[in-house]
Amino acid sequence: MAAVPEALAGPAGAAPRAVELALLSSVFVVAACGLVYELAAGALASYVLGDSVLQFSTIIGSYLFAMGVGSWASRFFERQLPAHFLRIELMVALAGGLMPALLFLANAYLAGAFQLLLYGLVLVVGVLVGLEIPLVMRILKRRVALRDLVSQVLTFDYLGALAVSVAFPLVLVPQLGLIRTGLLFGLMNAGVALWALWLFRHELRRLRAHAVACAATLGLLAAAFAGAERVTTLAEDRFYQDRIVFAATSPWQRIVVTHGRSGHRLFLNGNLQFSERDEYRYHEALVHPAMAAHGAARKVAILGGGDGMAAREVLRYPGVQSVTLVELDPNMTRLFSTHEALVRLNASALASPRLKIVNADAFKWLEQSEELFDVVVVDFPDPTNFSIGKLYTNSFYALLEQRLAASGYAVIQTTSPLVARQSFWTVVATLESVGLQTAPYHANVPSFGEWGFVIASHRPYRQPEALPQGLRFLSVPSLPALFDFPPDMARVPAQVNRLSNQILVTTYEREWGKVVQ
Repeated sequence: MAAVPEALAGPAGAAPRAVELALLSSVFVVAACGLVYELAAGALASYVLGDSVLQFSTIIGSYLFAMGVGSWASRFFERQLPAHFLRIELMVALAGGLMPALLFLANAYLAGAFQLLLYGLVLVVGVLVGLEIPLVMRILKRRVALRDLVSQVLTFDYLGALAVSVAFPLVLVPQLGLIRTGLLFGLMNAGVALWALWLFRHELRRLRAHAVACAATLGLLAAAFAGAERVTTLAEDRFYQDRIVFAATSPWQRIVVTHGRSGHRLFLNGNLQFSERDEYRYHEALVHPAMAAHGAARKVAILGGGDGMAAREVLRYPGVQSVTLVELDPNMTRLFSTHEALVRLNASALASPRLKIVNADAFKWLEQSEELFDVVVVDFPDPTNFSIGKLYTNSFYALLEQRLAASGYAVIQTTSPLVARQSFWTVVATLESVGLQTAPYHANVPSFGEWGFVIASHRPYRQPEALPQGLRFLSVPSLPALFDFPPDMARVPAQVNRLSNQILVTTYEREWGKVVQ
């Protein structure tokens, strides 16, 4: 009969009970840490590779598979279980805690190896996490009956997962960012190892070596945590090239503003949204063909456009009495309302007494609103993932149609009809499927290339005979050319984009993927 280790020896009194609680608490911690690493990998994959559903699905699948491999491999650990558990915690702390930082750097310096490193780290961390719980259960089995053991371990495991699933998007990423979040939970894993070092100090054969390993791991992770901002700056300076003047992570996106020879540029999740050098071309083309054609718009809604540039163009019309700007991310509207250079760029549009900011999901806002608008400007990012893709579906456009006055116009930015021809005409077909008439057009914006837009309405579109004074790009004589599509951008058959299929996201990914490759 094997001897009972000193740490667990004695009657079922206070000390052994404390050991059980400590071990169960470690289950809570390791479950929380394991889920954080999984979520961080999925978030980074969706930031860099796009298509969040595909990325999260493959990351989760790979991670769970690796955990299964780890659980299976735990059977080969027969002796010195506390020592094995301690070493695994240290390896998880390093691999999982440093994973977001390594992936950020890989994206900036080794872009071609990003996916290889991503899935390699996911598999390594998954195997190590898969080893943790079986080892804890086998250590606990010394004192806890099997029936109670399984229920208690699973309870703490699920509680840890629940805590992190709520905290990750609402608290951790917005407050700490992905790199510091990973490092914080790496420190927690290392803390569990340190606790195991103390608890099983009488069993460990190489106590001093384990103590040095714990101290080195904690020191490395703590130093990385302290220098996380520097790591982020190194990665993003390389990726964005121009000097970063603002960077923030919100629950919805990574916001980066740079400044260089082209002036200020805005990036969301690494994707360029505007360049100061030529943003006027994009925003004049987006707003004025619809606003000028209406001629007497009083109530205007802007969906997206938290940078205030579209609002700047709308407010050129003195007859506009109210503008409702619906932007999901309050960080965007706050930034472009307070940053001196950006406020100057949008001409203080967000501070206009005629404009009201609503920080809400545009889909839900349309469902709840009962207002009618003369013009609706839809300025969302491209449909790179399914959460944005829902804003390009017939369900969304059906709600949009209900909020459009009988004589009103809606205008939608609609990606490049040259690069993503099928995607562009998919949006047109989707708008037409809800009973709206469409007038597609395009404009050349050097930062983006040939870019597309669609005007949708209940009545046929008629080009305006006058435009506001002071425009730098549009003129009345040049307008007809915008609505003329050469053969390489001409209409092609396209399916309707529905919530149930989101065909636009996969089409967009395929077409733009060819350009990236």
